[in-house]
Amino acid sequence: MPWSFTDDVDAFLDTAGPALAARPAENTQILTVAETLRLHGPHAYGDAAPLLGWWRGAAGEIAGTLVQTPPYPTLLGYVAPEAVGPLTAALPLPRINADRATAERIAAGRPGHRVEQEQRLYRLATLVPPSPAPSGRPRAAAAADRELLVRWVRDFAGGTGQSGAHAERLVDERIASGGLVLWEDDGVPVSMAGVSPRIAGMVRVSTVYTPPERRGRGYAAAVTAEISRAAREAGAQEVLLFTDLANPTSNGVYLRIGYRPVSDRLLISVAER
Repeated sequence: MPWSFTDDVDAFLDTAGPALAARPAENTQILTVAETLRLHGPHAYGDAAPLLGWWRGAAGEIAGTLVQTPPYPTLLGYVAPEAVGPLTAALPLPRINADRATAERIAAGRPGHRVEQEQRLYRLATLVPPSPAPSGRPRAAAAADRELLVRWVRDFAGGTGQSGAHAERLVDERIASGGLVLWEDDGVPVSMAGVSPRIAGMVRVSTVYTPPERRGRGYAAAVTAEISRAAREAGAQEVLLFTDLANPTSNGVYLRIGYRPVSDRLLISVAER
């Protein structure tokens, strides 16, 4: 069956939303990107209009989803193996962010592809706060922290190869929702962690950042544990986060505080046919 495409996020969510919500971990990024488009309009990520798509299986079920928000790579949610061929026939897909199996299926027919990044999705199991805890304490970020937080979000983005173009919007939204936590030591902010709004019972921890001169003291583990605890106590059924597999330090930190692997994703540049 062919893929269906639209630039209308409401039409996309009306059609694919229930299927996305039924698999919130697999579709965590699609869910949060679609919600951002719904709240902030079609140009939330850039000047070009978004493209949102879905594919129906033989029984009419939604068995594939994607979102394009140029200039970012095409983001795939769950995609059934039989939907990959129709997808590559419908769109050029020069850069994709997809689960490992789907990314490899797409890349297999295009020699010369390049893996830009490998990510691992983790789910919080039993939270294990760091012991011994580092000195200091957590607190919710406030409006007075805005300048520092915007700078840290941009530093985080630069260090991870992401865009910091929307740092101010992210900080403002997270402060308003209580979704940013700072770790303070001797009254000085030394680390931060953020969490996305809850969608389909799922939140995702992100922008965990400690300035270089403060690293190696356990602050990141402590602030991540705190924001994870708060998210779960606030009702999140799934507390998720992504790591770069090229960074063994962060992967080790999250494993130690109770996160467990779910799946891997690849960011791939696909050679033109």
